[in-house]
Amino acid sequence: MSAVRRAVEFLVTRLLRSRLGVALGIAVLILGVVGAARLVADPGDPTAGLSNRPPEPITTVHPTTGNDGAISTTITPSPVTRPGEPTPEQVAERFVAAWLGRPGQSADNWHAGLRPLSTAALTDKLAGAEPADVPAGEVTGDVTVRPRGETFVEALIPLDTGELRLELVAPDGRWLVDVVDWEQA
Repeated sequence: MSAVRRAVEFLVTRLLRSRLGVALGIAVLILGVVGAARLVADPGDPTAGLSNRPPEPITTVHPTTGNDGAISTTITPSPVTRPGEPTPEQVAERFVAAWLGRPGQSADNWHAGLRPLSTAALTDKLAGAEPADVPAGEVTGDVTVRPRGETFVEALIPLDTGELRLELVAPDGRWLVDVVDWEQA
């Protein structure tokens, strides 16, 4: 019995008072709590856990909502023109002719020619412009229209010193130029 007594004495007096003894005591306590919890808890589903993937994709949008992706497989709708109104091509041609102006044309006459073909926003932007500031002299090719929707198109017009890009809108079926962009050759 003396060996058992010495072992208990060693355990109580030396081992449990050292850092190593305290660490071992905490480890035994943790293992005991975890083991008891496993004995008491239900076995549950063995396949459930953090590594399993959800059975269906996680979505934040209702499945019946349309596609909002950048790449669309749908065909762009053709531009819609109100009956009796000019097409986007015709409006672009008329606008370019008015934009290029005539030699010696006054600024008031130039603005008056652009106004019926422009949106109010573009008319305001062109308020301080002068016909002499137009960087081109003549059209050198045909108008190319790129439909972007039923009420929005982009028109490209080659000119002698570059290319004119117009954005036309038709919220009510009547086409008007909303943006003028010039790219020098």
